Amino acid sequence: MPLVARFARSLRLVVLVSTPLFVISASCAQEGGGAANTHEALVELFLDWREFERPPNLDGAPDYTAERFAQRYEEFADYRARLDAFDIDGWTVEHKVDWHLVNAEMNGFDFNHRILKPWVRDPAYYQSIWTYRSDVPGHEGPTHHAVLELWTYDLPLSDSEEERMISELAVIPPLMAQAQQNLTGNARDLWVAGIRNIQRQRTILDSMAEDLADEGNDTLMQAIADAQVATDELVAWLQAEEPSKDGPSGLGRENYEWYQQHVHYVPLTFEQERFLLERELDRSWSTLKLEEHANRALPEQVAAATEEEYNALAEESVQELVAFLDEQEIMTWEPYMEPALREHMGTFVPADERNFFWIVTHIDALPLYSHFYHWIELARMDNEPHESPVRQGSLLYNIFDSGNEGKATGVEEMFMHAGLYANNPRSRELVWIMLAQRAARGLGSLDAHANEMTMAEAGTVHVYWTPRGWMNNEPELLQFEQHLYLRQPGYGTSYVTGKYLLERTLAHRTKQMELAGEEYTLKMFFDELAAADSIPIALTHWQLTGDDSDIRKIMDSQ
Repeated sequence: MPLVARFARSLRLVVLVSTPLFVISASCAQEGGGAANTHEALVELFLDWREFERPPNLDGAPDYTAERFAQRYEEFADYRARLDAFDIDGWTVEHKVDWHLVNAEMNGFDFNHRILKPWVRDPAYYQSIWTYRSDVPGHEGPTHHAVLELWTYDLPLSDSEEERMISELAVIPPLMAQAQQNLTGNARDLWVAGIRNIQRQRTILDSMAEDLADEGNDTLMQAIADAQVATDELVAWLQAEEPSKDGPSGLGRENYEWYQQHVHYVPLTFEQERFLLERELDRSWSTLKLEEHANRALPEQVAAATEEEYNALAEESVQELVAFLDEQEIMTWEPYMEPALREHMGTFVPADERNFFWIVTHIDALPLYSHFYHWIELARMDNEPHESPVRQGSLLYNIFDSGNEGKATGVEEMFMHAGLYANNPRSRELVWIMLAQRAARGLGSLDAHANEMTMAEAGTVHVYWTPRGWMNNEPELLQFEQHLYLRQPGYGTSYVTGKYLLERTLAHRTKQMELAGEEYTLKMFFDELAAADSIPIALTHWQLTGDDSDIRKIMDSQ
């Protein structure tokens, strides 16, 4: 059985994962020597850059010491100069977008070095075992370069897999020791919440020791034991240091705005994001009331009360969504897509244990399964990787968030408006409730990054503005989400900002095709989205429409 099945998370509705980077080599030979001003030369720079971005080892673990970063920052200037030397004016839009993706990653490296510093401020950065594959291309939030992806192992372990696991476990002791030297920051909320991540690592190691005992490999068991001791030592040190931590954890408005625009290519100011989230929160609440009025004569929806009822609901929902997307010509449907959805149908949860998303899904699974557009995207990336190496796998620093989370959130409403709930209008209410929850948590995260609220206070916004009291008893999910959004600036707002940018792209592309007198269907739109791949929506907008005004504003503001 899959080893990951033994370590299911209670915090999330779905099991999540990171996608491996597909690497395709490219050369940029040019007669007469010198650097070629071509896309092929950009690909070569990209491959060199990705190799550089991964730090060298120190005592068997990635080196995040201040001395190493100071040295690497000097080397980084050479990569920055190589990128800036390109003249892309004559390139195709798609190749220009690739240049901007590399630019975004280099901006992310620079920002991490100067401001975010997760290896200095964020104990959770040193979490080294991940039990799940994310539903976006990479792990959500800053993650170090040598994590053990437990979900990639199956029991019983083969000899080669035992060796791989021993090698990956061996990173933990030196990294836990290094963390005690590197973590000199004073971000209290990040510090306190991050201790839980390292404590959870110990819990996972304990489960691994129990489940792998029958492997009969003493070296493997010793590697687990060494990791347990090192993890305990880091937890004890973090707890001892906690009373001295009293500083803010947010970036501040100016840093947040620069990061959003120049790393994540979200062409909005801090105040524009706030206005947008407030607007979507108000719209979702008011529209929910209108939906409830329209449906007042219909019977109330009843949640699945047994495992059998949930399984029947989940099966019906998958079949209905697949038929809708395929038969109603919403998007090109490939054979690998339905299995990708079925892997994440979830299981029955007793009523008193359901978090927000479980509450929704036991009433109707279609709203969340629409959000599982995530898994369709990942399946496409696995089965049909983009031809450009720059777009294969995961962009660094969660740069994918406005694209992946924006599309997954956006299609919940788009599919609804396209007729998904024609036979079940009460489920439209669930879509508005989910949007309200995402807008509320995003607003809280904005105030936390402005250092106008603590993480706990941001959570009160999240709870207060979620309809029907469905976030009232959510200590685990609430802390997980607000902690993530504090660790990864912009992630909490990306669901709504990305949704807005997606809707804007559909509007502008439709108008463009109308002016050209050409037919433009939803299927054409979603196929164009797929062809652009998992990149920021503002760059997708440029590629689809040829309008680079948002990108010029971003570049001009540097």
